[in-house]
Amino acid sequence: MGLIIDLQAIVANWQALAARAPGARPAAVVKADSYGLGATRVAPALYAAGARDFFVALASEGRALRPHLPDDARIMVLSGHMLGADLTGLIPMLNSPEQFFRDRAMRPGGAFGIQLDSGMNRLGFEPAEWAAIRDEALAAGPVLLMSHLACADEPDHPANRQQLEAFRAMTHDTHVPRSLAATGGTLLGSHYHFDLVRLGIGMYGGEPFADAQPVVTLSLPVIQTRDVARDESVGYGYSWTARRPSRVATVAAGYADGLMRALARDGRLVLWADDQPCPVVGRISMDLITVDVTGLAEVPAELQILNHRQKVDDLAALGGTIGYEILTSLGARYPGEYL
Repeated sequence: MGLIIDLQAIVANWQALAARAPGARPAAVVKADSYGLGATRVAPALYAAGARDFFVALASEGRALRPHLPDDARIMVLSGHMLGADLTGLIPMLNSPEQFFRDRAMRPGGAFGIQLDSGMNRLGFEPAEWAAIRDEALAAGPVLLMSHLACADEPDHPANRQQLEAFRAMTHDTHVPRSLAATGGTLLGSHYHFDLVRLGIGMYGGEPFADAQPVVTLSLPVIQTRDVARDESVGYGYSWTARRPSRVATVAAGYADGLMRALARDGRLVLWADDQPCPVVGRISMDLITVDVTGLAEVPAELQILNHRQKVDDLAALGGTIGYEILTSLGARYPGEYL
């Protein structure tokens, strides 16, 4: 069982997205351990390629990453200044008046940014809160003003334009670097780019960046192969019954490894033996998946579930979810290899 992560592909995707916003500084989003792919390996590779700004969700993520990046790399914490957080060497993106006053009291002179709520109603100062504190906050010298788009993966959604105008209204005449776009916003065009773009899912090979290079290959070892007679059933609930004499391989992976049961719900999930698809049969269980390999002349030692033919968003579509969830759900039992 092996998870191969192509660092060159991540860097190439980051560079390709950065080229879509030539006037903006390209940052890298490495929260959730670089979407499950290993922030302490991904972030240094991006730094070597020119990235100097990195976004994490929590201070604990930033503290774990800080020793792996030079001092000139900025690590921004999207959750802001939470009680008890160690923000040494980090830059909190403050989300409320409470966080602002806490941060200024506990870290006078420390670098900080401000996150504004332009309409997503999730994190950030609401417009009235920002209006009340704007002059004091700007006088304290934030390094960045940012907001986040709710519908950037839907280019024609009216919320994109509404949030753009709200962000402009909240940040006009501030003379502070601004950031509104993540991957989806970067692809919406120059009006959304401002001074810094936050590149995330697209650099990991996911939608909505259709031109992304695949980043992940996941191979699952075959534990056992057996002959199944016609009318015999396989797995929990006998949800699959052979309609012909079949060969069924059992591979070592399951929902404990981030391969959710819903992936096999409609019978379209396949694993790959080189160029040949092999359908998954029966239910995905905690540690095992059963695969119809009748069509193979020889069963290989491993079958692939993620590769250039079946990418994270292909799996996500089968499971009724998104590529983010597939990546971040990949379990810790896979031995990783970095290219």
